[in-house]
Amino acid sequence: MQLHRRNQHPLGILKNAIYDYFDTNYPDKFDKFDDLCPIVSVRQNFDEVLVPADHISRSYNDTYYVDSQTVLRCHTSAHQAELLRNGHTHFLVTGDVYRRDSIDSTHYPVFHQMEGVRVFAPNDWEGSGTDATSHAAEDLKKCLEGLARHLFGGVEMRWVDTYFPFTNPSFELEIYFQDQWMEVLGCGVTEQEILKRSGKTDNVAWAFGLGLERLAMVLFDIPDIRLFWSTDERFTSQFSSGRLGLKFKPFSKYPPCYKDMSFWISDSFTENNLCEVVRGIAGDLAEEVKLIDNFTNKKGMTSHCYRIAYRSMERSLTDEEINDLQWKVREQVENKLKVVLR
Repeated sequence: MQLHRRNQHPLGILKNAIYDYFDTNYPDKFDKFDDLCPIVSVRQNFDEVLVPADHISRSYNDTYYVDSQTVLRCHTSAHQAELLRNGHTHFLVTGDVYRRDSIDSTHYPVFHQMEGVRVFAPNDWEGSGTDATSHAAEDLKKCLEGLARHLFGGVEMRWVDTYFPFTNPSFELEIYFQDQWMEVLGCGVTEQEILKRSGKTDNVAWAFGLGLERLAMVLFDIPDIRLFWSTDERFTSQFSSGRLGLKFKPFSKYPPCYKDMSFWISDSFTENNLCEVVRGIAGDLAEEVKLIDNFTNKKGMTSHCYRIAYRSMERSLTDEEINDLQWKVREQVENKLKVVLR
């Protein structure tokens, strides 16, 4: 659906606001990509950005595999090494990314990210009185603090040290917004190994990544991530190109319908796979899947009870409709996940 390429959609409006910041502060420097293919190799998605072989993100429970060597990209970083090899030194990559995940108001199996990379040559830092890594980290923080002010105004900010496989040192930027600290993005100084493999042995670089939905939900007051995919005019007509931060006015409050399901789990059971089954049947009518009870009996068998909330953004659901969905969910959960319904 290319939501990030629609100028009147909240994600497109946010993307363009970030573009405006970089165009103003770094005129004609950053190349922009927003149409790269989301089907990438395992090598691009993991190996080239130094994700360890045993990292949980490589699991079939977390990533959508097309086949054993091909995936739907989990992050826009999947294009970083290739762009570096092709000679790009300043770039922004925006696109749809895919992860198996929970079902609730802030998680969806497809969302949108923007990645930014800047490469420095030795003459950029040699006269600065600092080493290459410090120079890159200082420039990175200055750039991203400016971006946060551009999007959110004069907010209080703080930097938190963290870990990413592809940057060192690594940071998260948090802002104090609407009476709480909120993570805005992750970033860091690019691991030298990535640059070395791309033929840039004398350079240093920084990189950042941010989730567009996460920021747009806050900026536009959008309460549920499913709304971004709505084609209902009552949603789409509320936004216009270039108007960052217009507050969404809810147009419906249809009641949720709750259904519980208990089963004995198998050793291979994962919650992400349960959510995949529910989404596969109910689609966007599934609002939340939540574990509400679990216990292990004397025989060592473990039981989980999940509550599924069904709700449409656009209409009231009928009991008959929900019962039909729930029976299909029960059938598929038993067949696909090898659990025993109670």
